[in-house]
Amino acid sequence: MLNTLEMPSVAVTGRQTLRMLISSRDAAALTRLKALVQELPGLEVSTRLVSNGHTDPLYGLEQMPDVLLLHASPLWREELGALQQHPAQLRPPLLVCGPQDDRDCMRLAMQAGARDFFPEPVLAHELLAAIGRISLELRDGQACGGKVIAIMNAKGGSGATMLACNLAHALSARGRRTLLLDLDLQFGSVAHCLDVHPTHSHIEVLQRVNELDGIALHGFCSHFSPTLDVLGGRAGELCLTQDVQLEQLESLLSLARGSYDWVVVDLPRQIDHLTGIALEQADHVYVVMQQSLSHLKDAARLVRILREDLGVAGERLQVVVNRYDKAAPVSLKDIAEALRCGEPQKLPNDYAVTSESQNTGVPLELHAPRAALTQSIAQMSRELLGGEAVAPGLLKRTFGRFFGG
Repeated sequence: MLNTLEMPSVAVTGRQTLRMLISSRDAAALTRLKALVQELPGLEVSTRLVSNGHTDPLYGLEQMPDVLLLHASPLWREELGALQQHPAQLRPPLLVCGPQDDRDCMRLAMQAGARDFFPEPVLAHELLAAIGRISLELRDGQACGGKVIAIMNAKGGSGATMLACNLAHALSARGRRTLLLDLDLQFGSVAHCLDVHPTHSHIEVLQRVNELDGIALHGFCSHFSPTLDVLGGRAGELCLTQDVQLEQLESLLSLARGSYDWVVVDLPRQIDHLTGIALEQADHVYVVMQQSLSHLKDAARLVRILREDLGVAGERLQVVVNRYDKAAPVSLKDIAEALRCGEPQKLPNDYAVTSESQNTGVPLELHAPRAALTQSIAQMSRELLGGEAVAPGLLKRTFGRFFGG
C-alpha cells in the first residue's frame, strides 16, 4: 500500500518538479487540498480560486500544469464539460474531488479523462497514491502512448475471450484506463461476458475513425466501469472483414494507444488483414491453448506463422496454457519444447467459476476474487504493470460507489 512515507520516492519525476494546479470556487477547499499535498517532495503546488464567469479550470493559463486537481463546485457539469472541449492530447492528467455518492458527477469526470475521483472528505493517502501513479507515468513516458495486448486461441474454445475480458478488467481495476476491443466481427462475445449492451458498434467506429478523437472514441464505447471501456459488435449485426480497411484499423489502434493506458484486443482464430495488423502492432501477444495433442499441433502452426510471417518474436510472444492439469499427457515441458517458447504461463482449471462468471457477466475478480484462476490473471496484470503497488481497498471502494456495494 502506498502511504505518505513511501510517496517521496514515487512523486519525483524525471523533471525537477511536478507542477500541480488545484482549482476550486471554494477558498476553504483550496486550503484543505493544498495542505494534503504541499509537503510532498518534488511537487510544486499552485492554486486557483475561480470567481469570475468562466467555468473552464484551464481558462487563460499561460502554461499548462503537469496535473490538474479539480474541486468540483455546484457548476461541475459546466466545469467538466469545458475540460472536454480541450483536445485530449493537450489536457493535463486530471484528478477530481466532489460530492459523495454523486454518480453523475463521477461518470462525467471519467468522461472528461479523470484518472481518479475522490469523494469528500478526501483521504490523503488515496490522493497521494494517485499523484504518485501519474508521476510514474510521466517519468516512464507511459502518458505518451498506451500498450496493445492481442489475445488469440490456438484452437477454438481454448479461453482467449475469457482471458481478454478478465485481463482487461484486472488492468482497469488497478487504475489503468483500459479499452477492451472485440475484433471477432461476427461472433464476438465480450459484451455478453461483461454484461454490457452496445449502442454503437466497432464497425461504426472503424468507418468513422478519421473523424474521431479520444473523447469521441470513449463516447462510442460501452462503459463497464470508469476505467474499462468495451468496443464490440451489436447483437444481430452482420459484419464482414471486407467491410473494414486495413488503414481504418491502424488508425483505431493508434487512436486507442493515445487515449488509453492499455488496449486489450480479443482476436478471432484466423489470419487476415485485420488480425495481421493487430498482431504486428501488439506489444504483447498471448496464444491460448489447452493440453491436448490437437491443441499442440494447432499452436505450433500458429506460433510459426506469428514468428516467420508476422515478425512476432521474443518477449512479445507468450503462450498461455488454460485449464492447466499437471497430470495431463501433454506437459508444460512438451509444450515449451515443441513451440520453443520458454516456460508457458498457466491458468488453473476452474470451469465452474468461469462458467458462472461468464453467464452472469461479472468478471472473475468481482465474482470470485479468491479463486486460483482469478489470482493467476491478477498476477499476469501485475507483471504487465511491472509490479507497481496499488493501494488495497481502492478497487473495492471504486466499484462500490458505482454498483452500490
